[in-house]
Amino acid sequence: MLYFFLAAVLVAADQIVKALVRLYIPVGAQLPFLPHVLGLTYAQNTGAAFSIFHQHTWILTLTSLVVSVLLVVLLARRTFPQRWAMCSLAVVLAGAVGNLIDRVIFGYVTDMFQTLFITFPIFNVADICIVCGGISFVVYYLFFGEKEDGHDSADSHR
Repeated sequence: MLYFFLAAVLVAADQIVKALVRLYIPVGAQLPFLPHVLGLTYAQNTGAAFSIFHQHTWILTLTSLVVSVLLVVLLARRTFPQRWAMCSLAVVLAGAVGNLIDRVIFGYVTDMFQTLFITFPIFNVADICIVCGGISFVVYYLFFGEKEDGHDSADSHR
């Protein structure tokens, strides 16, 4: 299936980038990447964004597992008729699985991208997948989902 292939490619990219960071950048060290925009900083995050739940990694691991299983079911059943929605879910799945792998193997998530122009949590490829896939799916659902299912919002009020 195309959607699982997309998710697998993104998980592989996430894991390759994380492995390279663990191999070549000392924890806490920062390397220039895009001057004044983005740096590479190796961080081991046991929590979520802004290190929330940092003492409860098991909750985040369980949440990632449940979300991953749910997304696999939605994709396998082809729950949504349009590729846009399904690709968006596949991208979210890739992010959830990428971070789940880290939590299970290492007990933390490897983060590396640090914005230099604003204060923002250090993030990784999986995080990018979760955010971009999630936003894409919400846009699809809000603006196109009902129309494609044949449920016009005017009909639902009759």
